[in-house]
Amino acid sequence: MRLDRMTWEEVESYLTRRDDAVLPVGSMEQHGPIGLIGTDALCAAAVAEGAAEKAGAVVLPPLAYTPAPFNMGFAGTVSVSPAVFAALAGEIMAALAVHGFRRLYMLNGHGANLEPLRALATKAPLHLRIRSWWDYPQTNELRHTLYGDWEGMHATPSEIAMTQALHRRVERAPLPAPEPLDAAFRAAHAGDRHGPPDEHRARFPCGRVGAWSELARPEHGKRLLALAITEAAADIAAFASAENV
Repeated sequence: MRLDRMTWEEVESYLTRRDDAVLPVGSMEQHGPIGLIGTDALCAAAVAEGAAEKAGAVVLPPLAYTPAPFNMGFAGTVSVSPAVFAALAGEIMAALAVHGFRRLYMLNGHGANLEPLRALATKAPLHLRIRSWWDYPQTNELRHTLYGDWEGMHATPSEIAMTQALHRRVERAPLPAPEPLDAAFRAAHAGDRHGPPDEHRARFPCGRVGAWSELARPEHGKRLLALAITEAAADIAAFASAENV
């Protein structure tokens, strides 16, 4: 059930039965030459909506404007500061709490969202559970079975495969494999801890960060989506019924 497609009476009725909601969180940033700008939000929304339907939960429209300063050297990226993102997310939570929601499951699709969301969780007016769609064990295993180390860190073939299945496949001359990433780089840049936009583009001029996007296939995306939805639905149901949140 999408909150924006419900009436207030339907929401009020829902709140007599349960107190949880799902909020997909993504970004608006470049995803390489064949990745859509809205990839993170599109993936998070698709998993969240599918999972919420299975779990019988209310799902909000995606929160797509989030921090992505390192990608501002690429056309189309829209980045907001962590403070603005945290303030907006906090006000959404406060509004939900006024109406009687007590739990918010945040289904994330963008690494740079995690630090401000985790900080917000310590003072949020709701009980939060934060999960990125790639956190689910079977989904994560399938990503690495399909792509191995070429899954990379940004403009990953798994997320692009999902948008190919959901929306469209961008046709262009294929690029060769990108520069592989070593363990030290991955550790230092986990959570999208990248440098200034000019330095980031100079290091990764096509926008891919260790990810061979061209390995993506729509049929891969369908498998990943189905698995992530199933795992997320089970986790949402567990969160909704937990007594110790």
